[in-house]
Amino acid sequence: MRDTLMADPIEKEQSRGGDFATEIAALETQFDAIRYMKKITLAFGFKAFLVCMVPSFDTEKLSSASILSNMPADLVNTYDSISLLKHSTGIRRLRETTTPFQLTLDDWEKESGRLPQTNTYIAMLREHGIFQANYFPVHDADGSRATVIWMGRRADLPMSAMMELQMIAIHVYNRLTEIGSFWKGAPVALSEREIQCLNWTAAGKTSSEIAGILGLSEHTVNHYLNHVSKKLDAVNRTQAVVKAMKKGYIS
Repeated sequence: MRDTLMADPIEKEQSRGGDFATEIAALETQFDAIRYMKKITLAFGFKAFLVCMVPSFDTEKLSSASILSNMPADLVNTYDSISLLKHSTGIRRLRETTTPFQLTLDDWEKESGRLPQTNTYIAMLREHGIFQANYFPVHDADGSRATVIWMGRRADLPMSAMMELQMIAIHVYNRLTEIGSFWKGAPVALSEREIQCLNWTAAGKTSSEIAGILGLSEHTVNHYLNHVSKKLDAVNRTQAVVKAMKKGYIS
């Protein structure tokens, strides 16, 4: 049986991103961007993607640096629960270079000084079919640094694919900053109940616990949180809380 960790060379072919510049320019919300990134992820044979800021040294959780992602929730939760961000080889490399690079599970497993709890995370990556991460550093006009990461099987990407993915990464990140700037300046009206639900979510309460506190049904709490997430153009409750804090709706 072929070893699943053997590199699968990807043959050169026509652009898989299509007319990406036009498509990306037409994206209007983060939900549009997620759909587009899912399409690109599939087209290039990857399993998942992550767009995130290059975390500062005092950032503790990957979720707080994440902008856009379809990574399985259990991977992100485990990564944050065992505090792997401060020991990340990829993040360390991102602080040292602006050139795209790849990291494989072999690279992580051979790294000296690796934390014992990393074994749990590596095992989970294998279960999800992720054997390699491809990092594409990007930045905006203000100099803020971020990265677009595509994850999946181990593969030797040809230069043509690397160049195409780098251009897609740049355009997607720039479009996301434009979308974010538009929504940041636009007034959003939140109801008292929506703010209450966000506040308790920020305090770490589950929908069931919030329902008991506010005297509502769990279904109603979920409705409020889903509605406010759409209003704030957030992809999940965590991002909705972060955006609400930045806008001053909760503290």
